[in-house]
Amino acid sequence: MCGVFGVWGVPEASRITYLGLHGLQHRGQESAGIVTAEGDNLFSFKRMGRVADVFDEKSLNQLPGTVAIGHVRYSTQGMSIVKNAQPFAVEFAGTSLAIAHNGNLTNANELRAELEAAGSLFHTTMDTEVFVHMLARAEGTLVERLQKVLPRVRGAFSVLILTPNQMVAVRDPHGFRPLVLGRSSQGRPVLASESSALRLVEAVPERELEPGEILHIDTNGETSHRISEDTTPSPRQCIFEHIYFARPDSHIFGARVYEVRKAIGRRLAVEQPVADADVVIPVPDSGTAAAIGYAQEAGLPYEMGLIRSHYAGRTFIEPSSSIRHFGVKLKLSPVEHVIRDRSVVVVDDSIVRGTTSRKIVRMLRDAGAKAVHMRIACPPTTHSCFYGIDTPTRGELIAATQSMDAIRNFLDADSVGYLSIDGLHDSMSGRSGYCDACFTGNYPVPVPQLHFQQKLTERD
Repeated sequence: MCGVFGVWGVPEASRITYLGLHGLQHRGQESAGIVTAEGDNLFSFKRMGRVADVFDEKSLNQLPGTVAIGHVRYSTQGMSIVKNAQPFAVEFAGTSLAIAHNGNLTNANELRAELEAAGSLFHTTMDTEVFVHMLARAEGTLVERLQKVLPRVRGAFSVLILTPNQMVAVRDPHGFRPLVLGRSSQGRPVLASESSALRLVEAVPERELEPGEILHIDTNGETSHRISEDTTPSPRQCIFEHIYFARPDSHIFGARVYEVRKAIGRRLAVEQPVADADVVIPVPDSGTAAAIGYAQEAGLPYEMGLIRSHYAGRTFIEPSSSIRHFGVKLKLSPVEHVIRDRSVVVVDDSIVRGTTSRKIVRMLRDAGAKAVHMRIACPPTTHSCFYGIDTPTRGELIAATQSMDAIRNFLDADSVGYLSIDGLHDSMSGRSGYCDACFTGNYPVPVPQLHFQQKLTERD
């Protein structure tokens, strides 16, 4: 996943970027970094940890200039170590260049092997570094280099590139990951993975970059280009952004995340009703809007039966399985008087391995629930994602290997119900062009299996 943020021509750019990264913290908790430009120089600061822990007054004072890009990382390729933290800054073609990448390149190993055979030396295990080496071998302006290089790159990429005198934003031809352009109060361009980060810094969202668009910014203004004039964009925007990753107050892929999630919950109530239910509760926070929609459609009371500690991170995206499993206990606490002696419908965004859901069911039973009915606001997750979400191998996905009865037994739930794939698409505000490969196995970009196996080895 990851989150990227950039500002151009604003005072205290590093501090604005710091705030913007706060608004994207949910997209990555492993590391954070900011690169600024002043004069002919780039200034960089990045560390492991969350935004508030990485930056302080001293570090922000080391980042002068009115131009900046920033990054919060959730690793899908490359180890979770400081040298892989972004933005990645290098000396490039007689100047300096920094790059921040949200996504995952499916042919990174192939391109890296080709570049290494030609003499390139890699300093990280990130697929992002492939961009830099390919750009260094191309000729022309930065935009011209990108137009020569990017048609060879496959996969998901929403990218910000900064040099001392220009900034470039790029979105892949399928538009897998969101990238939003906004305006500061001075009318300057601000870019972010989600619109919620723009509003945090009082920038007004203007539009999403088009799939396959290159937006170039310098002192002369902004110009828009295509990765390739011969390629027709084929949007395959990640449907899981709406289900889980994006903040509910964001507007991405032309739709309001909160409203989409409520619509999903309403459709879930129609498809998977519970006859004897007393109350609907969410698994906060990503299940909250869907649970509201479910309760409204079913005519049931909605209650906060689980309270989330906001001092614990998002368990799905923690880098270590031991942290992830321990984090469930830190993250959620039951409200016993809401749950005791009641038949509870608990709405969650998804089930991946099933281990977290099992702990939640046990927690509710221990709190006195008469019955626990799990309702999942998406179809069964049966396939791995190769476009920027770190889902496990198929063998670890419970819905890929177990029947519905087996899943219910494993969770120790009274019933389990998923949203249908048609119900999911019908909930997307009437919009099409989504990637649903994690539910269907219909991958819009071919993926070598070896690529994913190596990624798992690196993360272990």
